[in-house]
Amino acid sequence: MSLSNFIPINLLCNQYNIEISFISNLSEFDLIEIITIEKIQYIHQDKISDLEKMIRIHHELGVNIEGIDVVFNMLSKIHELENELNSVKNRLKLYES
Repeated sequence: MSLSNFIPINLLCNQYNIEISFISNLSEFDLIEIITIEKIQYIHQDKISDLEKMIRIHHELGVNIEGIDVVFNMLSKIHELENELNSVKNRLKLYES
């Protein structure tokens, strides 16, 4: 497995000034996937934006891990509903023309 797309957790913790336990707790709630290679834990670079959102929600709003889980589940549901709504709108346009 190539490590070019993965970022070490300890580097992220230093960069964002967070504890490793915070990321571990996010992983326990399946909010972040941690990959361990040769005893070093990594996060895929595509998930960094989600991690940044979680850090902001935690620090700026004081939301705990359980609350972050709820927020991300709700955001996921909203995204699904938006996609479904767009699909229905597109089908409706077919009947209107």
